[in-house]
Amino acid sequence: MTGQDRVTINDPRAPVNNGEGNQYVFYSAGTDWMARKGVESLRITHEDRMRLADRFVPPRSYRVAAQRLEKPGSVVLLKAPPGSGRRAAAIMLLHEVGEDRGADKEGARFEELPVTGKDENPLAPGEGDRFLLDLSGIADEEAYAKAQHHLAMRRSQVQDAGAHMAVVLPSGMEHVHTPGLEPHTVTLGRPRGVAVVTRYLRMDRMSFRPTDLGSADLQRLYDRSPMRELARFAGLVRAARDSGRFGTDFVGWLDQAMHAVTDRAGEVGQQVASVRTAPERALLLATAMFEETGADIVYEAWHGLMRTVRHEEEATTELARTDFGERLAGLGIERDPDGRLRFERLAYADAVRTYFWVNFPGVRDDLKDWIGHTTGLRGLTTDDRVNVIIRFGERSLAVGRPDHLFDLAVRWADSAARASCDPRAVAALELGLSHERFGGWFRKRMYRCVSSGSLSDGLARALTVACLQSLSATHPDQAIVRLHHLAVRKGEAAREAREALLGLAGRDRRLYRLLIDRLRDRTRREPRKAEHHLRLLAELLRSDRAPDPPPWPDLFLGWETVFSQPPTDLWNPLVSNWLSAVAGDSTREMALDVMVGATHGRTAALHRLYVIACGWAGPARHPYRAGVAALLWQHIDHAQYARTENTERAGAGPRTTEEAR
Repeated sequence: MTGQDRVTINDPRAPVNNGEGNQYVFYSAGTDWMARKGVESLRITHEDRMRLADRFVPPRSYRVAAQRLEKPGSVVLLKAPPGSGRRAAAIMLLHEVGEDRGADKEGARFEELPVTGKDENPLAPGEGDRFLLDLSGIADEEAYAKAQHHLAMRRSQVQDAGAHMAVVLPSGMEHVHTPGLEPHTVTLGRPRGVAVVTRYLRMDRMSFRPTDLGSADLQRLYDRSPMRELARFAGLVRAARDSGRFGTDFVGWLDQAMHAVTDRAGEVGQQVASVRTAPERALLLATAMFEETGADIVYEAWHGLMRTVRHEEEATTELARTDFGERLAGLGIERDPDGRLRFERLAYADAVRTYFWVNFPGVRDDLKDWIGHTTGLRGLTTDDRVNVIIRFGERSLAVGRPDHLFDLAVRWADSAARASCDPRAVAALELGLSHERFGGWFRKRMYRCVSSGSLSDGLARALTVACLQSLSATHPDQAIVRLHHLAVRKGEAAREAREALLGLAGRDRRLYRLLIDRLRDRTRREPRKAEHHLRLLAELLRSDRAPDPPPWPDLFLGWETVFSQPPTDLWNPLVSNWLSAVAGDSTREMALDVMVGATHGRTAALHRLYVIACGWAGPARHPYRAGVAALLWQHIDHAQYARTENTERAGAGPRTTEEAR
């Protein structure tokens, strides 16, 4: 019920290593790897919401909240205890109000708003848009007071636009809750735990009887566990079934899952207490991090960990020591027929990882360095590497060290081979962006990177992919901002960022207008980079970049900015492109009038348009081109005539600087 599982893996096509060092094949097909790897995510795309809807159990008072949110311009504030699935309830409320109105088919926005209110772009909501504001992570009275101030402003904007907003309130902050927001607040109850588990199991096509879920131990789990843990418990039942190692009976799978959620932490604690030597503990952790990979890889990772923590090798030769297989057996680690290692007990590896990160804080920096190196071991597939990154990232984020995950992403990206993108860096960034608590932290760090002076091509590529595949799904406006910073740099990586930026903007009319406005603004405010912004704007305004049908008012504003500059080499390809578009599609004839109008009748600009049309039509005057050029010339004549009339009425004034040149 809480959220969904998400991550990405993709489709390598005959890669060639044309640089020094290792080559990493980057998959590129979206963020489906999160769903397949079981990673919880912030993503709220339509597909993710549909998956959540299949598993969602409405909490008490949910229908009251739904009724409050039905009317356009409505805002509902949700108050509920932690672990009750309050965020999932907010997402589903917005999803259902949009489904009723076909909002997704019409392209209405469904976005999460930043908590701080420091939006990089104005909110500018439209009718039918839906916004999620999750304040549940706030634990500071001063921060909550500021958040309520921003909430009041956003609520006004949402009401005026006829949009919808669901807000998740923080727990324990009732004493500083603004009285004016109370009428919009609905208190949600906790869903029935057995209903949540049943729903998940049914969606996983489990066959069982209701009495199978009625034990006293399960009832305690239903009553006390957060919804996220109940979803995890159901997933462990599925994992026990799918592994094929725990029989064929549902009750047996259920029993394994119960042991996994109730006993594993204590079992790991007892084992670590009984295992006193550094090599054995290192092997325990190495297997937990590289579970389901080959024995040789785990062996190499194990020795790498001992070197990293500066453990001295035994003086005797390896032939005189306990052999590797005996060490594995002594730790409860088995080797499957394919030579891959795994723990005998369900979910034991996760418990081992959790134990070491919680109880050995002094080695976390060493573990970061170890993972940074060992994910490059030969023999690991890209899937293997992503699995290890997820395991490391989840533990680092759980103990409040997002910097460890981000630092590794930068390290991997910076060391990428020439003209390549390291998938490890992308996976780390996407995992951080998808995290409920630290997603905002990652967005800020990415912004600092792209707006700084120095940036390697490898990191620029990784940031570009993360923006395009992950950030654009949850915070598209912020993706536009970061891609814009990357696109105005120099080099091949900047060209790739430009393509990503233009492609993202071209798929959404609102983002298209947002980028036009942003480029116009930066052209005026940043003289040193004005040429870069103008070139990007001219490329965005091409007919093959614009949404279909063309948004003429937006194109007018963009052309107005380009044509307000002295004639440059940007004009010819842009104007010729639209002349060709009109020649191929008469429905785009409006472009001629809009382009001429964007010059505001300036003589030099009109003359330049005339010359470009002549060159485009060619000396042979091809009939279809000559006709389009003639239409443009008519619009130019009308503009000049109107200008002459206005000048005569107003009296002859001084010439403009442009005309005097």
